Amino acid sequence: MAETKVQEFLGTGRRKTSVARVRLAAGSGKITINGRTFENYFSTDTLRMTVTQPLTVTETTTKFDIRVNVTGGGTTGQAGAVRHGISRALLEADLTYRPALKAQGFLTRDPRMKERKKYGQPGARKRFQFSKR
Repeated sequence: MAETKVQEFLGTGRRKTSVARVRLAAGSGKITINGRTFENYFSTDTLRMTVTQPLTVTETTTKFDIRVNVTGGGTTGQAGAVRHGISRALLEADLTYRPALKAQGFLTRDPRMKERKKYGQPGARKRFQFSKR
């Protein structure tokens, strides 16, 4: 038996401590995140909009089925990581999307992360009260 292999495009997206592994395959526009439906996983409209931004910019909303595995961080960080991953996977699918995605800033990894707590002080920046005597 000859197996017909469906071509998948992979993309890894990161934001803060969230990591999203994205698989794009030709399809009808179904998005699955961690085995759950897209609408079920991201409850607010703003997070859903964040995730679908690369698809609307490149006008590929109904071209691909998307499977995502995302871990770490909170919901906003995960949505940003999924957006980054979808953008990278779209680039793998077709390089002509690059100018549109680059102009919107979807290919840039957001480097902002929580700063670590330092020893000898109560937080990352806060200091204990200074007393001269």
